[in-house]
Amino acid sequence: MEIKDFPTLTPRIEWPTIALAAIIYAMWFAATLFWAHLPFWALTLVAAWTTAWHMSLQHEIIHGHPTRKRWINNLIGQWPLALWLPFENYRHSHLAHHNDERLTDPLDDPESYYWRQEDWDGLGRFGRRIVRLQSSLLGRVLIGPFWACAKLWKREIAGMAAGDRKVLREAVLHILEMIVVLIWVVGICRMPILTYLFCFAYAGTSLAMVRSFAEHRAESVVERRTAIVEKSWILGPLFLFNNLHVAHHMRHTLPWYVLPRWYQANRAALIERNGGLVYDGYFDVISRYLLRPHDQTLHPHRGSGAP
Repeated sequence: MEIKDFPTLTPRIEWPTIALAAIIYAMWFAATLFWAHLPFWALTLVAAWTTAWHMSLQHEIIHGHPTRKRWINNLIGQWPLALWLPFENYRHSHLAHHNDERLTDPLDDPESYYWRQEDWDGLGRFGRRIVRLQSSLLGRVLIGPFWACAKLWKREIAGMAAGDRKVLREAVLHILEMIVVLIWVVGICRMPILTYLFCFAYAGTSLAMVRSFAEHRAESVVERRTAIVEKSWILGPLFLFNNLHVAHHMRHTLPWYVLPRWYQANRAALIERNGGLVYDGYFDVISRYLLRPHDQTLHPHRGSGAP
């Protein structure tokens, strides 16, 4: 079926995204300032939502929103509320991920959760067990943030040790930005650092990982590697409608508030294109994969001549 586009004017400033950023930062400042007045469960809920929402905003900014000036966009989104993820590193890796011909390939897709046989063997028994645990949704949200942080910073430290000045510059900038965040959190709001690490950084990253968990599957047919999660009335707005992930990969320059309309205009064609890889909401994802693996850990097409 043919993909239908409709005229979309790209404004110089996308005010819905500006408003969204204002709401997210207002929530974050309020949650950090009044943290002591909230029960721990309520603080965790608000903090995790706010941090995950901010990570979705960062994703939007990486794709060139909400203005035509990259430095303005960066100023809005580069602050590491989750602490562990350097914004420029996220930009490079995520844009590399958008090479659909290499999606899920453990060599060429930085966001792949699949492994080559030789790298799998090098993990050792404990490492392989940790990876297997993350193949289920429960394992991903419990262990995934720690694993992702450790894996990223191991690579960053290795790059700095090898004399990579670009990695060093990005790491120094990230650390300075993180210090600014922590001056507010610890120095002004008097929040214990462990409280922030758990409620905001870890729980927020765990919630964000719900979105990425079932987004892609290793398939020999490129178009069938990307999933759709429909009827996501709560988590859809949190993820800025990237639950409609096929639509995002096909039109990654569309702003988040236009994406659902474009998806609905092309729903039948997109489902035909991705081979029917559609989930009926995140409860569907949970019911299938909470305790069961989403897929095998070894990439099924590596070394087979498939792309």
